[in-house]
Amino acid sequence: MTNKSVSAIYPSLEDRLVVVTGGASGIGASVVEAFAMQKAQVVFLDVQDGAAEELKERLGAMGAKVPVYYRCDLTDIEWLQRAVASVIERFPAIHVLVNNAGNDARHSVDEVTSTYWDQAMAMNLKHQFFMTQALIPSIRRAGGGSIINMGSISWAIPSTDVPVYATAKAAIVGMTRTFAHILGRDNIRVNCVMPGSISTERQKRLWLTEEYKAEVLSRQALKRLILPDEVARLILFLASEDSSAITNQSYVIDGGWI
Repeated sequence: MTNKSVSAIYPSLEDRLVVVTGGASGIGASVVEAFAMQKAQVVFLDVQDGAAEELKERLGAMGAKVPVYYRCDLTDIEWLQRAVASVIERFPAIHVLVNNAGNDARHSVDEVTSTYWDQAMAMNLKHQFFMTQALIPSIRRAGGGSIINMGSISWAIPSTDVPVYATAKAAIVGMTRTFAHILGRDNIRVNCVMPGSISTERQKRLWLTEEYKAEVLSRQALKRLILPDEVARLILFLASEDSSAITNQSYVIDGGWI
């Protein structure tokens, strides 16, 4: 996180068990750090071993509670289910799930094959459903909690250079609303976060050219790039008891793009 002075402290998050998917880099790493700085016990799943260990070491050096890392390819549902079983065996009562992992690789309609469609849906939608399904019993044991699904404004713009990704992210809004009504009786809240263009290291490396940056800023009301830790702060609020009456909603964080 870049500016600790603007970050609220949420006493309700201290010692809470939090699971974050895709937590080794990008927005996910900022989310892991944000919860760790709130003294929550964070478990994160990813396939980036090196980045995961660097994140753990950095947080330990900062005096934060060191998160627990599980290697898991989230597109392999059997692997995901085994990983979740291991997490629950160690931490029986989970309070918060952040379904963060995704991949917004650019693609055109013409190049989409059936195989690519399946891979993109597996990376951007399918694992969110099955992570939620696998962790529901644990969150119920905790007496309730919060599930935050990572969406995107891509479908609302709409973005024409990621048609399959945008389709998956639109579906996440519907999935969020459905789970909110299924799980509300168990005191489990389900919300969605829809980021715009976020200045992660990956975005800067692959797509955030000066030309694209100018396009983004021309469309945003705020004339600056939005940072990963700003997304993380919204997720902290939705995970905390400060948002105890909020569920079934999708929150846009895009600097006023849409």
